[in-house]
Amino acid sequence: MPDTDQQAIMAIFPAWHQATRNRDLPKLLSLMTEDVVYLQAGQPPMQGRDAFAAAFQGMPATLQIDINEWRLEELHVEGSMAYCRCFLSVYVTNQLTGSVNRRSGYTLTVLRKDEDGEWRLARDANLLTPEPEPAA
Repeated sequence: MPDTDQQAIMAIFPAWHQATRNRDLPKLLSLMTEDVVYLQAGQPPMQGRDAFAAAFQGMPATLQIDINEWRLEELHVEGSMAYCRCFLSVYVTNQLTGSVNRRSGYTLTVLRKDEDGEWRLARDANLLTPEPEPAA
């Protein structure tokens, strides 16, 4: 795998995390393919950028999303396709109530190198589950 492909793929994740934290929907949409599909346990697949945009815009503005931990566990590139297995911990804080929803687990992400030479997220299986409440 050329170092440039690996570097380009690795750069997507911090860009995604920053855009999520900043609620930068245009940036998030630029990081995914038009036909992106998201899988989450217990929910039907979310298909396409428009569905992602609608879900993202539907989140209350009082929610602050922070990536608490991200760890790449596996990366494989074959031609214009790649997959990554990562560990992720996300904290979603309701700024009105102060309550924090903590979720963590593994993700499996498929990326595709588009005709413009840019790597973009094409499929994502998010297996995050609620973390236990911290001890008081």
